[in-house]
Amino acid sequence: MLEKTLIIIKPDGVAGGFTDEIIRRYEASGLKVVKRKDMMAPLSIVEKHYPMDPDYLRSIGEKTIAAGQAVKSAEDQGRKVVTWLRKFITSGPIVVLLLEGEDGVVAARKVTGFTDPSTAEKGTIRGDLGTDSILKANKEERPVYNLIHASGSPEEAEKEINLWFPQ
Repeated sequence: MLEKTLIIIKPDGVAGGFTDEIIRRYEASGLKVVKRKDMMAPLSIVEKHYPMDPDYLRSIGEKTIAAGQAVKSAEDQGRKVVTWLRKFITSGPIVVLLLEGEDGVVAARKVTGFTDPSTAEKGTIRGDLGTDSILKANKEERPVYNLIHASGSPEEAEKEINLWFPQ
């Protein structure tokens, strides 16, 4: 089934000169770039993209725990990470992509690789081009530099597409 998904090449991906390679990899997997925006991320959109919703914050904090770091509260850790993410994604140019393809969300996430570049599979964008880790980022009190945001589900993709590419 044809499905749309959202990809954001974050400031580290743009500044690192990886934009063309990242797009090439998505297209080589059969995904088509339907829309593209090169921009500075407005805080008004970023605050909706990375919300301070308790469930979302816990899910982000649980990635820290899964990486092997003990925290007092997954939600509190998630709040820190979201604060860092908001600051980071507004710090430099980004490229926002609307991709479409067969099972687009799953296909894009497969090409993207796991959130933590240090454990992402080789052959994925984060596994090949990423050099950071969740543990290092948390120690330095910043978000993980993992080059890309990729929608995690069809529902998330729909919400994010409407946010970044309003009708």
